[in-house]
Amino acid sequence: MRFQNRQEAGKILAQRLSLAAFKNPIVIALPRGGVPVGYEVARSLNLQLDVLIVRKIGAPFHSEYGIGAIIEGGSYWIDQEAARRVNISKDEIETVIAKESQELDRRVNLYRRGKPLLPVRGKNVIVVDDGLATGVTARVAGHYLREQGAKRIILAVPVSSPRSANFLRSEFDEVICLAEPENFYSVGQFYEDFNQTSDEEVIELLKKAKKFENELSSEVIISGQGVELPGLLSIPDSPQGMVIFAHGSGSGRLSPRNLQVAKTLNEAGMATLLFDLLTPTESVNRANVFDIPFLASRLVIATRWIKKWLEKQGNDSDLPIGYFGASTGGGAALWAAADLGDEISAVVSRGGRPDLAMSRLPQVTAPTLLLVGGWDEPVIKMNQEASKHLAAAKLVIIPEATHVFEEPGKLERVAEEASRWFSHYLVKRWPRLFSTV
Repeated sequence: MRFQNRQEAGKILAQRLSLAAFKNPIVIALPRGGVPVGYEVARSLNLQLDVLIVRKIGAPFHSEYGIGAIIEGGSYWIDQEAARRVNISKDEIETVIAKESQELDRRVNLYRRGKPLLPVRGKNVIVVDDGLATGVTARVAGHYLREQGAKRIILAVPVSSPRSANFLRSEFDEVICLAEPENFYSVGQFYEDFNQTSDEEVIELLKKAKKFENELSSEVIISGQGVELPGLLSIPDSPQGMVIFAHGSGSGRLSPRNLQVAKTLNEAGMATLLFDLLTPTESVNRANVFDIPFLASRLVIATRWIKKWLEKQGNDSDLPIGYFGASTGGGAALWAAADLGDEISAVVSRGGRPDLAMSRLPQVTAPTLLLVGGWDEPVIKMNQEASKHLAAAKLVIIPEATHVFEEPGKLERVAEEASRWFSHYLVKRWPRLFSTV
């Protein structure tokens, strides 16, 4: 595998990470080269980004040969075997450490303006770099974050030497690496463009990340009919519609796939609401995740809630609403759309189970887009049959994709198709602008 540049590597890495089983982590990039990669990961997955300043301790006459690493705060680690190999003395090590400590302080002041690292205690953390040669800086970063109380630490890199990746798997809770080639000589070997990342680029990306952070989803509690359900609400400036997500079985508001689709919709001018359809107690009973009328009733509650919420904020409660359903959530979205009639302007189903709402499909008036993976043959047949019972439906089969669209580029295709569908039907039906407070 060879990457065009760090930006491309970050986007591909984000696709792999979107399938990982973690909840609402933060991204910690190792500057400088890890920042462009980390930025793309954070941007793709709607996560916070910060930098942890770590410096490799190189041999005096061969600075690229790492014998250890030092991290902000003064902690350091020396690979004694590597130090013996280059015959470096204790005094020489201390000289290198003093020099690197000055550079650490400079970068902390430059990149974070002296501010502390984002709090990591009790949180899941994704550590990102542009690649691993010896892996010493990643090792020290992992130990530091563990000492700071991080709950779970995932190391994510585009490329690594097999030896370093295997070693670090014992140091991190998980190591995600796109490529571990046997013919590894250097990280730059696997990039078309591996020019050094400048301080200016790091600062600019951190500024962009901070701006994006201010636009991240807000946590809300959806209440109605005696139940309270946690949700994530994101409203861009002057949204053209509101899309409410209905996740599939075994998932929730933090579904990485739905978050990735929501990000694309946000960028297209759509507001989004992701929420847990079931309470923790209800989730224990697996029968509930297949109770389509029950799940649909929760979508109706969320629809009523968002209209009242918008009105309380001084906004137009008639913002056109669409549903995005995945798996069993697709059946729930169609059932709820049938219940609400003209209140729902459009529906998109990803790998959905419309067969579970077959009796209600003739009552659905909203234009419906059915997206199915080309390798998901049983679900293709279900959606083909369902399309015959919908008043306005389009079936799109995405080639070489399985049920969860985990193949590279397939979930992006889902997001693009959904964005076009909602942009057309929500905006066309309600051609008005909307202002947030």
